[in-house]
Amino acid sequence: MRKYLFGTGIISAVTSGMALLRGARGDVPFTWRQALAWLSWGITLALSIGNIVDTYRASKGKLVAGDSPVSSSEQHALLKKHLDR
Repeated sequence: MRKYLFGTGIISAVTSGMALLRGARGDVPFTWRQALAWLSWGITLALSIGNIVDTYRASKGKLVAGDSPVSSSEQHALLKKHLDR
């Protein structure tokens, strides 16, 4: 589980979320730029969690969606590794 939680996607999302929270604590009014930054952060977090789920599913030998970065050759390699155990 550690290899999933300490992936670069999750670490990046957490650090950017912390930076957004620090910026939101000030007396600066909420602007459309901050709204876009929060939206971007949410999308980044969702994509990194989706990548973790796809990698986990592929390592267990389950099918992964075709638009996933884990699909095709990587999925076959993870499936072969799972079957070799």
